[in-house]
Amino acid sequence: MDRETLERAAQRGIISHQQLQELIIFSSAEDNDQPAGEEQLRFIRNFGDIFITLGVLFVTFSVAALNLTLFEWLIPAALFLGAAEWLVRIRRLALPGIAILISTLYFLSKALGISQFDTAALQFLTLSGCSLLFYLRYRMPFSLLPVAAGLVAAVVSSIGVDILKHQLLFSALGLAVFLVAMSFDARDRKRQLRSSDCGFWLHLLAAPLIVHGMMTTLLFSDAGVLESGTNREIALLLFFILFLLTALFVDRRAMLVSSLSYAIYAIFKVVSSNVLDGNNLPLMIFIGFGVFIVLFGTYWYRLRRLIFGTIRSSWPCRFVPEI
Repeated sequence: MDRETLERAAQRGIISHQQLQELIIFSSAEDNDQPAGEEQLRFIRNFGDIFITLGVLFVTFSVAALNLTLFEWLIPAALFLGAAEWLVRIRRLALPGIAILISTLYFLSKALGISQFDTAALQFLTLSGCSLLFYLRYRMPFSLLPVAAGLVAAVVSSIGVDILKHQLLFSALGLAVFLVAMSFDARDRKRQLRSSDCGFWLHLLAAPLIVHGMMTTLLFSDAGVLESGTNREIALLLFFILFLLTALFVDRRAMLVSSLSYAIYAIFKVVSSNVLDGNNLPLMIFIGFGVFIVLFGTYWYRLRRLIFGTIRSSWPCRFVPEI
């Protein structure tokens, strides 16, 4: 019996939610070929989900092309919430639910009349609150991403800082989101329950915030120590290595996606003085980095045990999947 059937049985009161979680753990434990901490994409089951999602997006883009007044945008938002009752609450379709939530938030943003970022803190808080209500109603883990994103946007908007001169603010906010994501991960170290899915989406938001803030600070910093030689590029690589090790320790590959472009740039700058032909250098870097990603992804768990095996009994390891 698959997870969707079990969730529908719990929704109809056939089994309790506690029994649901125990059955999910029991069924997942039988799959011995899959590592205990593997990240699962539970928001998509088959091509039918993609087909329905395309239909939702088709309606969204069509409605977005209409010339509606502020309050008239609430009509499609309400209709999409009605669709969520059918597709998300009854059918338990996660991917269409993601499209519905994003579309609803877009229509609400049009109704709220968001025109300038630096004067829209209240509007961002409203969108974040709507996403939270969506989560409480449908328990869809993705909902927490726009909740956190709305709060981050509200903070930046209310502070009113020049975001081009205060890039570390993004890293600080990303670190806060990362800690919240880890609180969800710590509740489900075996990555079998909803808490792990919630952590997954929050990590997807936290990683680009942290990486963007740190990398842009290193790239455009006026500090003297970074101006000499290749110190700036070496600092970029060191940060990437630290970020990579962090992702490996918490067992979240999703964290690395946002750092790849910055890492490619750093590698290019460090080896730009090499004897290789300058015309072929970028291509060689991309090939080498692609091979690195393939090998690193293939031996992810072996590397994790090799690097962190000696500290598997330490206090931090109590919050991450078993090493």
